[in-house]
Amino acid sequence: MAAAALAQIWTRKLLPVPWLLCGPRRYASSNFKAADLQMLMTQEPQKKPSPSEPLAFGKTFTDHMLMVEWTGATGWGQPRIQPFQNLALHPACSALHYSLQLFEGMKAFKGTDRRVRLFRPWLNMDRMLRSAQRLCLPTFDKVELLECIRRLVDVEKDWVPEGAGTSLYVRPVLIGNEPSLGVGSVSRALLFVILCPVGSYFPGDALTPVSLLADPTFIRAWMGGVGDYKLGGNYGPTVLVQQEAQKRGCEQVLWLYGPDHQLTEVGTMNIFIYWTHDDGELELVTPPLDGIILPGVIRQSLLDLARSWGEFRVVERKITMKELTQALEEGRVREVFGSGTACQVCPVHRILYQGKNIHIPTMENGPKLIQRFQKELRAIQYGASAHEWMLTV
Repeated sequence: MAAAALAQIWTRKLLPVPWLLCGPRRYASSNFKAADLQMLMTQEPQKKPSPSEPLAFGKTFTDHMLMVEWTGATGWGQPRIQPFQNLALHPACSALHYSLQLFEGMKAFKGTDRRVRLFRPWLNMDRMLRSAQRLCLPTFDKVELLECIRRLVDVEKDWVPEGAGTSLYVRPVLIGNEPSLGVGSVSRALLFVILCPVGSYFPGDALTPVSLLADPTFIRAWMGGVGDYKLGGNYGPTVLVQQEAQKRGCEQVLWLYGPDHQLTEVGTMNIFIYWTHDDGELELVTPPLDGIILPGVIRQSLLDLARSWGEFRVVERKITMKELTQALEEGRVREVFGSGTACQVCPVHRILYQGKNIHIPTMENGPKLIQRFQKELRAIQYGASAHEWMLTV
């Protein structure tokens, strides 16, 4: 399908993003075009992993990458697909010193018809542009970037692994590349996209539940902050807390917020609870997008699927540890799980909170809802027929 025809489809799927006060509107006059994409193919292709070889997340990279440079004087340069290579950065690069950097994460899947498709990439483009505006980095045309990414994945389609749970992980990155130690908006920036073949998060068809440390001492995000943007600075500070969770015998962190200990996220995932609410209604609930929660693509997909079924109430509202512990005591909780691009859906079976290990009966309940979500997502992602959530490469 021609890029012009695709653009007409994508434009309807990409959401408008309000301009922020930092003035990114001045960048909008210069946009790179997928039609100008330059292709420089590697002369030294790597050996691709064998189907039997385990793929650790983010350790294996494909032969090529997408690169686009921007300057305040000339705007965006020509996009190019080039051999995968190291970056050359000035020692005073603003991304290194002041975390003027953002990223995205999405996946391409090889269907049973051997066609490669991207999963809901329009949502990633929306989120990436919001993040760029929040950091006063140069904006871009979401349709053009997505077409460049599609072309890159097409070049590397033989790297997309086959098999249940496998995919090609797509990592777009935008960094400020200002060669100065001053804090301020940048006059140079770099946008690049790299690809990684990845294996199944859960070996085989097993769903391995995780345990969580819920300690209100540690806070991931706060009102008025940047927790709802996908910025590198949101992730580095969580490493210490993740290590603390492991010291206390837990795999992940349940991030709490406020004096009432609101549940916000699980590690780098959104959180869901499937329970009977205290009003007697069967319900799927997740925290609202109130400025603290990252608007996850899988989060939105689970909400969309559950609402399309119309079998139970689906709501976005605040949930506190008091509500959860009371519901557990009354036997009303069925499943607790996280959702994210890496794992899709991840069950929770234990929470360490205020010195007590709280058992979550997720696995005793199937987990039927988690398995249903996994089945539905895989049917869409690996299916042989077109689906409105999938963009064919």
